[in-house]
Amino acid sequence: MNLLLVNLKALLDIHTLIIDKVFVLSNRYTLSMKTTELLPEPISRRKAIEAMLATSVAITLGCGDLSYTPPNRMEPMKITCFIRYQIDPFQRDAFKKYAENWGRIIPRCGGHLVGYFLPHEGTNDIAWGLITFDSLASYETYRARLKSDPEARENFTMAQNKRIILREERTFLEVVDGTFELPPTSSGKA
Repeated sequence: MNLLLVNLKALLDIHTLIIDKVFVLSNRYTLSMKTTELLPEPISRRKAIEAMLATSVAITLGCGDLSYTPPNRMEPMKITCFIRYQIDPFQRDAFKKYAENWGRIIPRCGGHLVGYFLPHEGTNDIAWGLITFDSLASYETYRARLKSDPEARENFTMAQNKRIILREERTFLEVVDGTFELPPTSSGKA
C-alpha cells in the first residue's frame, strides 16, 4: 500500500505540467481551429485534474495502458527556415559549392533540406535555401549540432573569407497541413 501512495504522489506531482501543456496546445490552436475540432466539448481545469487523478489511480493500480494515445493528439508543428541570400553575382560558382556542402551537412545535423536555389533568370544576386524542422525545438537542436560540426564551421568560414554572401535573411514559416511534399497526381499529358 505504501508503494501505491508513493506512485500516486509522483503521478500527481506531474499533473500540473501535463494539464498546462494541454491548455497551451488548445489555446494555440483556437485561433485557427474550431474548438470542437480539438476537443468535443470545452474542458475545465477542474475536470482535467479529475481526469488526470483517475488516470493516475488506474495506472498505479495496473488498470491503465501506458501506450494509449489520445485520438485527437496533434502532430508536431512543422516549420521551414526560409533563407534569402544576397550573393556576389560574380561568385555564383563559389555559392553553388557552399550550397552543395550543406547538402551533406544539414541532413547529418538534423535538418530536412528542401533545397538550395541559385538565380537562373532575372535577378542575378538572390539565392534561396529552405530547411524544414518538426518544431522550433528541433531547429535549436540542429543549430547546436551545426556549431559543433567541423565541416559546417569550415563551410561558414569559407563563405566569410571569400565574401560570397553579402546579406542573409531568415524567416520561419509554418507548413500548411496537407500541402507539403505532394507528388504530382498526373503526368501532365493531355
